[in-house]
Amino acid sequence: MNQDPVDDVTGALTGREPAKSAVLIYILYLVGIIVPIVPIIAVVLAYMYRRDMTGWLESHNTYQIRTFWIGLVYGIVSIVLMLLLIGWLIYIAIVIWLVVRCVKGLQAIQRREPIPDPQTWLV
Repeated sequence: MNQDPVDDVTGALTGREPAKSAVLIYILYLVGIIVPIVPIIAVVLAYMYRRDMTGWLESHNTYQIRTFWIGLVYGIVSIVLMLLLIGWLIYIAIVIWLVVRCVKGLQAIQRREPIPDPQTWLV
């Protein structure tokens, strides 16, 4: 009855279980707050699994890919504005934005629901 956690991760990494793959990508984005290279891995996985994400998961995939690119734009703006000392405040806002997007996505996956507006720049 209890499934091996290694099987869960293997299924997510191989794309055999798209919902678990989507969860993995959200978790990688959250880890990326501490380890900045990890979101690059997450977006690569999102692009790799794009074909497998059908139905309600398709909106999650779009949301995840857009989270990376929008976060990158916000991050560049933050770095530029750090010269004016307000970039740090923007960086904190970006981290909060990322956490909210990931939690929102994880909750929707748990309910097996699509993201209502995966094209949004906000949360």
